[in-house]
Amino acid sequence: MPSVCIIGAGPSGITAAKNCRAAGIPFTLFEKSAKVGGNWVFDDATGHSSVYENTHIISSKTLSSYEDYPMPATYPDYPDHRQVQAYFEDYARHFGVLEQIQFGHRVTRATRTADEAWEIMVQGPDGTARTQHFTHLMVCNGHHWNPRLPEIPGHFNGRYLHSHDFKRADDTWRGKRVLVIGAGNSACDVAVETARIAGAVHMSMRSPQWFVPKYMFGVPSDVLASRSSWAPKRLRQLGLTLLLRLVQGRYRDIGLPENTHPVMSHHPTVNSDLLDVIRHGRIGIRPGIDRFDGNDVVFTDGTRGTYDIIVACTGFKISFPFFEPSFVAFEHAERVPLYRKMLHADVPDLYFIGLFQPLGCIWPLADYQAKIACAEIHGRYTRPRNLPAAIEHEITHPHYDWEAGPRHSTEVDYHMFRAELMAELATVRA
Repeated sequence: MPSVCIIGAGPSGITAAKNCRAAGIPFTLFEKSAKVGGNWVFDDATGHSSVYENTHIISSKTLSSYEDYPMPATYPDYPDHRQVQAYFEDYARHFGVLEQIQFGHRVTRATRTADEAWEIMVQGPDGTARTQHFTHLMVCNGHHWNPRLPEIPGHFNGRYLHSHDFKRADDTWRGKRVLVIGAGNSACDVAVETARIAGAVHMSMRSPQWFVPKYMFGVPSDVLASRSSWAPKRLRQLGLTLLLRLVQGRYRDIGLPENTHPVMSHHPTVNSDLLDVIRHGRIGIRPGIDRFDGNDVVFTDGTRGTYDIIVACTGFKISFPFFEPSFVAFEHAERVPLYRKMLHADVPDLYFIGLFQPLGCIWPLADYQAKIACAEIHGRYTRPRNLPAAIEHEITHPHYDWEAGPRHSTEVDYHMFRAELMAELATVRA
C-alpha cells in the first residue's frame, strides 16, 4: 500500500495533498509553521516569509487560480498577501486537506532506506523528534525562502539586509539614503516602497531588464499575453518587445540600461510603478557594484555613493535542508535536471512539486504535476523509458533562450509548460 510524505503546506503542498486525497492515496503533510500558505503567510519576524506588508501577486488572479477552484469574484485582479493566504486556506478546507495537515512539524531529514522506502525524521512543536516511513516523497518546500546574497568585496558599515527580511518602510527609513541591489520584482517593490519615505533611493543594476506593466490595454498583462499563446514564440517575443518600446519609450532616456535582447531572454519584471517613480526623480539608477568601502559603495564605473541602508534583492537559493547535499543539490545548477521539473532520473519515488519559475504563476501548474505523480503511484502513468535522455532534451531545448545562470535554472513559459503537462496527463491510463 503506498504512503506519501508531503513536505510543506504552501500552494504546491496543499494541491499535492488534494490530489493524493482524490486518488485515495494515504498521505501525511508536514508544515513547519502554523498556517497554510508557505511564503504567503506574512510574519513580522524575519526568516519565515518573503512577503512584505504591501505585497500583491504579480500574476493576475485569472492565471493564478487553481483551475478547479477560482479565486473569489470579489478579489481584485491582483490580490494582496492576506487575500492569497485566505484563498489557500479556503482551498485546503474545501478539498478536505486542512484538517490533515500536521502544523508545527519540521522535516529535518529525509533519507532512502536499503529497501528503497523513505525514512523521514520530523521535529514536532515541542521539539521532540520522531521517525516515520513512507513509500513516496513529494517535496513542496518552495524555492523563495533561502536568500542568495551577492559576493561583494569590502565591508559596508550601514544596515545591510536581503529583501527576504524587508517587511515595510517605517520611520526607521525616513530620510535615509537607500541602495537597492537588483532589478527583479522584489527590487522594484522595495525601491518603490522606500522611495515614499527615504531621503534618496538608488537601484544598482548590473544588466538591462524588461519592465512589464501589470495592465496593458485595460486588462492584466498576462491575460493579454495569453491571447497570443497560439503564435510562434519568436513572433510573440518581437511583438511584446515592440509594444513595450512603443509604450514605455527608450529606457536610456531615464537612466536605465538599454536592453538589446528581446523580451523573454530573461525573466521579466512585472511592475507598473517603477518607471513613473524614476521619472518623478524619486529613484536613481546606478551600475553594478565593484566594492563596499565603509558607508560608501564604489560602482563599476568608478563613481561612489554614500548610503545608510542597502537591500540586496538578489534572489534565492534552491535548497533542501532535509537532504544530504550528495543526494540532491541544485543550488548552483544552471538548469535543474528534472523531467517536467518534477521527476528525478535515479529516484523513481521522489517528486518535486512546484519547483519551476514560470512567466506566470506556479500554483495551477503544480496541480498538474501532482496529478501526474498520483497517476504514477497508482501505476497509470509511465515516465519516459530513457529518462536521462528526456531530461537532457528538456534542458537543451528550453522554451526560450534564457540567459545562463541559477536565476533561470527552473524557468518555463506558462502556456508551453501547461501544454507539456497536459500532454503527459493525456497518456494516463484509465
